Amino acid sequence: MDEHRGFPQIETERLLLRPWRDVDREPWAAMNADPRVREFFPGLLTRERSDASIDFFMERFARDGFCFWALEEKATGTFAGFTGLNRVDFEAPFTPCVEIGWRLAHPFWQRGLASEAARASLDYGFGRLGLAEIVAFTAWDNLRSRRIMERIGMRRDPAGDFIHPKIPPNHPLQPSVLYRIMPPDQIR
Repeated sequence: MDEHRGFPQIETERLLLRPWRDVDREPWAAMNADPRVREFFPGLLTRERSDASIDFFMERFARDGFCFWALEEKATGTFAGFTGLNRVDFEAPFTPCVEIGWRLAHPFWQRGLASEAARASLDYGFGRLGLAEIVAFTAWDNLRSRRIMERIGMRRDPAGDFIHPKIPPNHPLQPSVLYRIMPPDQIR
């Protein structure tokens, strides 16, 4: 792991998890305007909201020392999406906690990159940050993300399933599933 301008940077076999750059704003906005990428979110993001999310990620890095990294494919130098850790900013029975998340541009799907980046994020969270648990959640029917959660060793906590408070009431994506993982040395 390297530090870049005070922010952590992680290298995996095929990816660089790195701080956000201004050149990421255009491809990030294109991702957030892609209905395939935003299928399990309440809507597409405007360029302004997309840019604001990058600003938020960088503010969280400065405050917490972690958040969602920009993903870069090492072989091509192409922006591929994001992955990382974030403090959950809503109230639920399982909060306060740190979540893991990912989102990749469509051309990078089905290549195992989300799992590769997520494993590196878990290693960072348990190793460098010393977290006792990391959670993930998604809409009930987001099977792609749920498979990634299971692939990286997370287990569903059916008792933790919840109605997502940041999704509009009665929206079909509001019912959410909760997954959890602890550091390998704490699993019994």
